[in-house]
Order: sequence, then structure tokens, then C-alpha cells
Amino acid sequence: MFIILFVQSLETLYSRLTSRGHGGADINTSKGDVEKDLLRVLSYQAESALAQENHQEAVACMQRCKDMLLRLPKETGYLSLMCYNFGVDSYNMKKYEESSFWLSQSYDIGKMNIKYSPGAKVLRLLATVYLKWDCQQFQEKALNAVNLANKESVHPSGLYLKIRILLRCGAQDDHVRAVTELLESEVPLEVCLSTVKLLMAEDRETLAFDYLKRVCQHFESSPELGSALVLHIELLLQRGKELLGKQKIEDIITGHYTGKQLSPQTLTCLHLLLWDKASKNFETKNFSEALQWYNYSLSFYKAGQMEPNLAKLQRNRASCLLQLEQLDKAKEAIKEAERCDPNSIFTQFSVYKIAVLENNVEKGNSILHECGEQSQALELLKEKIPIVLIVILCFLSFQNEQQDTAMKALESLCEHSKDEAQVLTALRSVTNLSQFCPPDRAVLMGQKTCLLMAAAASLELCRKSPNSDQLTQALEHIQICWEVWKTLKASGDNSKDPTNILLLLYEFEARAKLNDPKVETVLESVLELDNVEIKVLETMAALAMEPPAHFPLLCKKALRIALSLHRKQPQADLTRCSQCVHSLIQLSLPSGVSDVEARVLEEVWGYYEEALSIITADFPEMEILWLLTRAWNTGILLYSLAQYPEAERWCGLGMSFLRHLGSLQESYQTQVLLTDWEGAAMERDRAESFRVK
Repeated sequence: MFIILFVQSLETLYSRLTSRGHGGADINTSKGDVEKDLLRVLSYQAESALAQENHQEAVACMQRCKDMLLRLPKETGYLSLMCYNFGVDSYNMKKYEESSFWLSQSYDIGKMNIKYSPGAKVLRLLATVYLKWDCQQFQEKALNAVNLANKESVHPSGLYLKIRILLRCGAQDDHVRAVTELLESEVPLEVCLSTVKLLMAEDRETLAFDYLKRVCQHFESSPELGSALVLHIELLLQRGKELLGKQKIEDIITGHYTGKQLSPQTLTCLHLLLWDKASKNFETKNFSEALQWYNYSLSFYKAGQMEPNLAKLQRNRASCLLQLEQLDKAKEAIKEAERCDPNSIFTQFSVYKIAVLENNVEKGNSILHECGEQSQALELLKEKIPIVLIVILCFLSFQNEQQDTAMKALESLCEHSKDEAQVLTALRSVTNLSQFCPPDRAVLMGQKTCLLMAAAASLELCRKSPNSDQLTQALEHIQICWEVWKTLKASGDNSKDPTNILLLLYEFEARAKLNDPKVETVLESVLELDNVEIKVLETMAALAMEPPAHFPLLCKKALRIALSLHRKQPQADLTRCSQCVHSLIQLSLPSGVSDVEARVLEEVWGYYEEALSIITADFPEMEILWLLTRAWNTGILLYSLAQYPEAERWCGLGMSFLRHLGSLQESYQTQVLLTDWEGAAMERDRAESFRVK
């Protein structure tokens, strides 16, 4: 309304100035100033109309602004940019028809004065709008817009967008010429590789491989070529073309030793690809094939190189060799693993396994003794990781009918653990493993237990003394444990195993304390479980606010769902319900605030209504008193801010809890009924005297 009145006033002033003719320079200057002000106010009116979803009014205002541009050419850039922003906002709200209108307006206005034209940028977004809106119906408009953009200014994003449009519209491979235009325009390799992935995603395999071949030729002398080669291998393997993929890998290995090394980052990607392929073959018991993929990875390491990943690689090779009954080669691989990472419990496990297979009791006992020493030394990990290893070693000994070695393992377990309950649990674990688990599953169970304990230990340390490095380490343990857990779930019934919940809780705590925005996805994963335990949600709510974590919105979300689940129980726990309500109110309306938004008040009012609906004789009386006091004092605060209707409403809400009080009812009833609303002063200090203590 204010803007409309302002426009009317400016138009009246402009009309009076115009009626005086063109005789004086002062009048012409004043007319120009008023006209400029009028244009700005009309543009604000258009913006206001759009905010109120009145598209037609915004169009009318903008048309009037356009009519004034011939006299105010310097405002061209301002209006063109404003229309562009309108188009962006409409696009984000998926109002594609409105977005296309405003972007077209932006481009047309910009053409009126080329100096201020946003040009290709507007056209690319306009083409994107047509693509999202209905590519089949607006194919020609989308292509016209992107072609015009590329004509005005060739840009990788414009060429890439053209390819997307052609693919979405089902163009024939030989018509998708824009892929060639990318190379001709000397775009970065990264854009070319993104295009290859896009072609694969749209099932244009022939075109993708043909284009990738040309990309590799085009960037042959580039130091970044390796990323294209690795992508080529990945795509070949995805499409089952393993022989050709292996040939490409062998070419890269040859190049690695003839001056064509991959960058460290690209080489890491290739190692991950090779290990993943090896792991999948191992899972399907194709051990010779798994070994070949691990050997490819080994080819990139120099003799004598020291690296923890190399130790892990050698352990994996040893596992394959043992399955292939190539004991001597397995021993060589484990020897290399010991050289790279001698203190790893997993390396010791592999050494012990070979000792068991060779019936080398002395070596087996030596490793058990070392594990025991680690149990005493590793106070940081609360003795648990070495003890889990002893459990697995004991199981392996039983499995290979080496009773004496197994008994030695049990003796070591009892000797180095002071926790009787822990020893009993471990013994039961050995029994269960011996009866039900095949060897590979037993190892995975041990790995899972070790990783869970390591993550728990790191988090416990952080609770005592916050440390981001420890939290990051905990996340690493958790991520590896997820992979182990996925394999375990695929190989047997784990319905009673709480690992899934533990990992989610651990990950939530670590990410929350690292202020990691991914913490929200962890909560979503919990909510997707078939049967969410209320205690888990309450724990996550507490963790979301446990320093240094501060995620009040996540905390409230978890509490609201927990409260809802409580109320669905046949016999609701009113104490825990009241705690949820208390926390929700405290988070939304913290003590000591001097002002309150209406939105917050409505949210908190809902929590109070929830509380009133569940109050029975079993509801904690002190919680009822807290609710009464908090509502009443909120009313007093609103009174001090001269918000009298809201103040009365909230004080009335507080009084509605009086009837639910027991022995305290008379005392608090006296306090609230003695308040003299009519005679109370409006100042904050006077209002403070009416607060309930």
C-alpha cells in the first residue's frame, strides 16, 4: 500500500512538471530525477508483487519501466539484472513459465543497450528452464537459446548444456555434434570427462567410448591425461569389458615405468578401482582373479617402499594365496606386510594364521604373548582390540584342530584381562564362532568388533577432552566398519545384532561434534529403520546439543518424533514424555530472552497443548509446576512489551495448569489471582514484579 501511494505521488509530481513544458533546464533536470525515482519505485513494486505471487501486476510494472528506458538508457543494466533475478527466483521455485518470461525480458532489455546486456548467461539459463520445463515441447526454443548463447560467447557450460538438451530430446548420435565442439573449443579435460559420464548415463555407450578415445588423443601430452585413462578403465569394467580393461591397465603400468606416471590423486583412484574389483572377486570365491587385480595394484609400488596401504595390500594378497593353497607365496606377502606395518594387529593375525597352518606352536604362542602385552600397554583402547584378536586366534586354532594352541590362547585371554564379565563374553564368542561361523565370517566379525571398539574409545576420549583429530579418526573407524558390516549382512542373519544402531549413534556423535552438516543425513537414516527405538532418538537429541555440538533443530526433530512414539505406546511413560516436552519448550523459548517472535510463540503453544493432552495423575507434579511458571512468566514478558492480548492468552495458559497441581495448588493459585492487571504499570520493571518465582 505504501509503494502504491508513493508511485501515485511521484506520478502526480511528474505530471505537474511535464505540464510546465520544456522551457527551463531546471525543470528538465527535475523531470529526469523524478522519472528515475519513478522507475526505481515501479521496479520495487514489481518485486513486491512477485513476492505476493501477483505475476500480472509485476509484468505491468515492468512494462512501464521498459517504456521509460529510451529516456533513461543508463537504467538498462539495472532493469535487465532485476528481470534476471526474477527469472532465477522463479526457476528455483519451479515456476518455469514465469521464469522463461522474465529471462526473455532480461535478454530483450539488455539488447536495448549492448553495454549493459547480460547476454549469454541469461540465454543459458533460459535454455535450462526449457529443458527442465518440457524438453520435448520446447526443444526448438531450448536449442535456439543455447545456440544463440554459444554464438555470443563460447563457454564450456553452454556447449555442455547443448549436449544435455540434444540427449534429452533423443537426438541421433551423429547429430550430437556438440561433443566435437567441446574439443574444438579447447575446454578443460574435466568438462570433457563430465560429458563422457553424461553420455553413459543416457545410454549412449558407443558415442561415449568413441568420444573418450578422441579425448585421450586430444590430451595425450597433458599431465592430466591419467584421469581420462582411469575413467576409460572404469567404464570398460562397468560394461563387462574386462579383457580390454586389463589391457589398458597394463598399458598404464608400462607407462608408469617409462616416464608417464599418473598424478598421486589419479593413482589413488586407480588403486581403489583395482581393490574394489579384487574384493568383489574374493567375495564370490574367485580367488585367482582377485589375486590378479591385487597384483595390478602392487605393480605401482617400488621395491622396498614403506606405506601402510602396502601392508594392507600384501595382507589381502596373502588371503588370496592361502585360499589358493600357495603357502610359500602367502608367507612372502605377509613378510612384506610385517616390514611395512609390523605393529598392526591384522598383520599379526595373518602371521598367526600361517603359524597355525604350519602347526608352528612356538610362533603361535609368541604372537599370543605379544597380543597379551599389547592388552596391558594399550590402556587407550581399554584392552579390547588385542583381546578380540585373541578370541579370533583361539577360534582359528580350534578350527584347525590344534587344541593345545587354542588352550594357550584362552589362557592368554584370562591372564591379560581383569574384567571377568569380559572374559566370559569372549569365551562365549569363541564357542559361538566355532559352532556357526565359517572362517571368512569369523574374521569379519573380529574386524567389526575391533573397529566398533576403536570408534567408541575415540569418542570416549573426546567426551573428556574435545579433539577434532580423535573425532576424525573415529569417523574413519566407523566408515570402514560400515563396509565390513555390509559384507556381514549379506552373508547371514543379523537381525539381533545391534551394530547398525551403534554405528549410526557413533557417526551422529562424531559428525555433530565436528559441526559436519552431514549429521542430518545420519538422523534421516535412523528414521528410515523399520523399528526406531525411542531411546535412540532421545540419545541423538542429547548428542545434538552436547558441547561442542550445537544442532537445536535436529534435537527438536528427534524429540518430536520420540514424543510421538511415546504417545503411541499402550502404556506411555509420562515421565519421559514430560522430559521431551520440557526440552522442546526450553530449546524453543530459552530462559532469559527479552523478546519473542510470534512464530516461536505458536510453536511453543503447540508443545503446551501436547502437555495438557497427556497430563494424568501420574504426570510429575514438578513438571506441571514448571510448565505453569514458564507459561505465566512468558505472559508477563509479553505484558512488559505491551503485547496485552498475547500476555493475557499466555497467563491464561499458565492458569490452566493450576487444577493439575496437588499440594502446591493453593499457594500458586494465590500468586496468580492477586495480579492487578488494571492497575499494573507498563514498564518492564513493574511487570517483573508479577513474575512467578
